[in-house]
Amino acid sequence: MIYHVLISFCAVILLAYFFEITSKHTKIPGVLLLILTGMAINSLVKFYHFKLPEIEGILPFMGTLGLVLIVLEASLDLKLGRGKSKLIAGSLSSAILLFLVFTGLFTFVLVYFFSCDIKTSIINIIPVSIISSAIAIPSAVGLSETNREFVTYESSMSDIFGIIIFNYVLFSNGSLNSNISRFFVEITVTIIASVIFSIGLSVMLHKINHNVKYIIIMTVIVLVYALAELIHLPSLFVVLIFGLIMNNNEMFKNHYSVKIINFEEFNADLDSFKNITAEMTFIVRSFFFIVFGFYTNLFDLLNLNNLITTFTIVSVIFILRAFYLRTILDFPLSPLFYFAPRGLITILLFLSIPQTMLLPIMNTGVITQVIFITILLMTFGNIIFQKVDELMTHQDSGADVKTSQDKNNCHL
Repeated sequence: MIYHVLISFCAVILLAYFFEITSKHTKIPGVLLLILTGMAINSLVKFYHFKLPEIEGILPFMGTLGLVLIVLEASLDLKLGRGKSKLIAGSLSSAILLFLVFTGLFTFVLVYFFSCDIKTSIINIIPVSIISSAIAIPSAVGLSETNREFVTYESSMSDIFGIIIFNYVLFSNGSLNSNISRFFVEITVTIIASVIFSIGLSVMLHKINHNVKYIIIMTVIVLVYALAELIHLPSLFVVLIFGLIMNNNEMFKNHYSVKIINFEEFNADLDSFKNITAEMTFIVRSFFFIVFGFYTNLFDLLNLNNLITTFTIVSVIFILRAFYLRTILDFPLSPLFYFAPRGLITILLFLSIPQTMLLPIMNTGVITQVIFITILLMTFGNIIFQKVDELMTHQDSGADVKTSQDKNNCHL
């Protein structure tokens, strides 16, 4: 039995790696293939009547750990600067405003047309209001640097802001308006504490001489995240700010800091930390989506009774996105329009809703369908964008050849 588990573990990692490599060429997100693989494994298990241990309970654990690692990996790749102020402002405003408009619109529908409680309505709609960084960021690898950074900022902030609002609404007592001042105080305190914590942890990374240090830093980050979650603080800010400070350490380079830190050695340590973070994220993300696919009910995915609700949600997501990108930000629709997948965070928040607050209209089938359709739309956008990009490249090459020929004719 031990060897069967080891073989299965290795097979999943190798298969996920194969999907990761081929996705750069096929433009099909590796996470989609992992989910389908999990569904295929479930079908084989049922067909051959294999008995497997119950592992559904580890899904929230793997998802939470994966979320922390994904946000950390993304933030370690982000560069801040005045030249990127428009990009950062656009991506953050897109994440926050689209989230608020979408949530507000559907809350209004649930309250006034289905007579649902406002708090219950908000709790049920938030999971499908959030862009999944776990799916969007790895899928954006083939985009230009500017588009990739937009996707990273937008999806990461969507995760963070969505979780903050979800926890605020879920754990608020009485009126939602009564704790707003406390809510903003908690965010401010968390940001300040995160900056101090991140600077201290960065120095710690540089000063530790023991050969085991990267995993210790990562463990401390996860520990602080978990402790902050227990007292309902916006804990993902800790992860995001740590990564931003680490990757933008030149902002802290001055006459005093160079006496404490050798920035050349620090950046070498940072590169090693990035590599370890990326590999751990890859493993956790791979197993999460395999397990999620394994427990995805095919009946829920194909349930026609849920399709009206699902298509309404998906349509509003992309209509609002198209309007905001084109009209407000004045960005071209392709390819950013397609990068609004729902996924890991949608699953985690949906599983966090108390049974007494679950609405029949927002059931497992609807959540599953929204996730799959938004991922398929992103895949479609990726493939179309690749074809357009290749066509433009081909035309540019043709133009260069023609120009070269004209020059030769002139010389003749």
